Amino acid sequence: QVQLVESGGGLVQAGGSLRLSCAVSGITFSTYQMGWFRQAPGKEREFVANIHRYGGITSYADSVKGRFTISRESAKNMVYLQMNSLKPEDTAVYYCAARPGGVDTYQFWGQGTQVTVSS
Repeated sequence: QVQLVESGGGLVQAGGSLRLSCAVSGITFSTYQMGWFRQAPGKEREFVANIHRYGGITSYADSVKGRFTISRESAKNMVYLQMNSLKPEDTAVYYCAARPGGVDTYQFWGQGTQVTVSS
């Protein structure tokens, strides 16, 4: 059974930081590209960041570039999203997702963790 379990969300003031974690089980972690997405109220889910299965290549949405950092820890099957200089517009439910190498779509998703940034 594949499980992706996010944690680390919460309420933070603008300018603050949070670190999201995603614990992954049930897949061969090293063969999957991992991503973070978010969905704000009334909006569609959007891409935030992803990291190659070998960890060396990352990409970010323009809205978070320079403020967020995605990383993975293969020994623990964990993915992280360090979020700095948070803004009220970062408020959303954040989802962890996994897709196998060579596949275009993300196959597995977590249940999400709420991030709220107050002004």
